[in-house]
Amino acid sequence: MSKLVSIIVPCYNQAHFLSDALQSVLNQIYVNWECIIVNDGSPDNTEQVANEWCKKDKRFKYISKNNGGLSSARNAGIKSCDGEFILPLDSDDIIDSKFLEILVPHLVNDNSLAIVSCYTKFFSKKTSNVIHELKPKGDSFRNLLFENNLIATSLYRKSCWEEVGGYDENMKNGFEDWEFWIAITKSGWKYKVVEDFLFFYRKSKKSMLIDTLENHRISNMEYVFEKHKDLYKENYDNTLKYLFFLINMYRNTNLKIENSSTYKITKILSKPFKIFKK
Repeated sequence: MSKLVSIIVPCYNQAHFLSDALQSVLNQIYVNWECIIVNDGSPDNTEQVANEWCKKDKRFKYISKNNGGLSSARNAGIKSCDGEFILPLDSDDIIDSKFLEILVPHLVNDNSLAIVSCYTKFFSKKTSNVIHELKPKGDSFRNLLFENNLIATSLYRKSCWEEVGGYDENMKNGFEDWEFWIAITKSGWKYKVVEDFLFFYRKSKKSMLIDTLENHRISNMEYVFEKHKDLYKENYDNTLKYLFFLINMYRNTNLKIENSSTYKITKILSKPFKIFKK
């Protein structure tokens, strides 16, 4: 039986990339899909681009909402979809034409699986310009506790989204997909990673991921640890080891910066300005 897959594409200020993402959807060999384009209050021409694609193929659908962040946009799209399986796709990323054809059967044939993911190629400007490869591992929440082993663009059951109450809309600064995967798998659901490069993540200098890692990583981790503290208490020894690992990592990074010649020169050059200020 061919299951309907709902592909959810939130868009905020990414209209210039949106057509690339939607073309990769249209290129799917697996044809039983619908694609919900969610305009999350974007000030650019997202609506114009989305409507053009809705005219091309009736499987594309468009909804618009006030800006509420990525979790809110994904939830809005899923609430309006009809698919049994869900695939989130950011508006600047690309999926291989065989993505659904290869991943869907895993969910259909294995009732223990909640999520199916794959290998990822990070690219700049065009998919042939690969700058990094990601090969996640694992199959349960234990592999997700301290780092996100699953890309956001992973295929999952809509029933699992319903079980956990959707994406946490309080998480507006990233890591919402990590928390979502933990929430699903902590109840016993498994995930699977297909060892094939079927997803292409667009690497840009200015992105939500970069902002999250630079400015919100610790606060997001604190939120996830607190929300799922039962898991982290059960895994107390590993949690403690990981936290000390982070402390040492940040300490060593700061020491490297302080011992660098650039830092020392900057410190020397800034002294006259400090004296002048006094």
